[in-house]
Amino acid sequence: MNPESLATFIVASLILSLAPGPDNIFVLTQSALYGKRPGIIITLGLCTGLIAHTTAVALGVAAIFLVSASAFTVLKLIGACYLLYLAWQAWKASASSLDNSLGTTLPSAGALYRRGIIMNLSNPKIAIFFLAFLPQFADPAIGNMTFQLFILGAVFILVSLIIFCTIASLSGLIAEYFKRSKHTQTLLNRIAALVFTGLALRLATVTR
Repeated sequence: MNPESLATFIVASLILSLAPGPDNIFVLTQSALYGKRPGIIITLGLCTGLIAHTTAVALGVAAIFLVSASAFTVLKLIGACYLLYLAWQAWKASASSLDNSLGTTLPSAGALYRRGIIMNLSNPKIAIFFLAFLPQFADPAIGNMTFQLFILGAVFILVSLIIFCTIASLSGLIAEYFKRSKHTQTLLNRIAALVFTGLALRLATVTR
């Protein structure tokens, strides 16, 4: 690929990963609740979802969401319901649920990983964004378009992984602080519930 185009794509991917959006807000909130390691596991789940979106774009499947209003609506409503479920879980969580030393357990690694995947895959806007974004940096004159789209998708995922892991690490420091106070733990759960509810409403009302 053209080095200049690739460099431009990397810069654009970096800016987009840093811009406040559902995925990085999700990582920030969950890392602040549970800590650095759970945040990184959720990040791996989100990036796995991006692999699926990249594959969909490369194979042309994502175009379905541009032509089918029903498919778009069903997927976004599933995502909104899932976020509302997470909001309810956070709202009713006790203060001790963040502290392993009190005998309770955090969500398993598998549950956190699945949470990241579902969060990412249930947002049809990401599929449409990839469909609009990735092809702009692919050039049919220099080789196979499908292969180029996979390469671009892999670069975007790598950039996102680095940014989201950084967010998880920094937010994890907040979790360590909040574990010392049951009052701040409860407050953080309430804030997380409100954030999830806001993301759910945003997703439910989004249009193609």
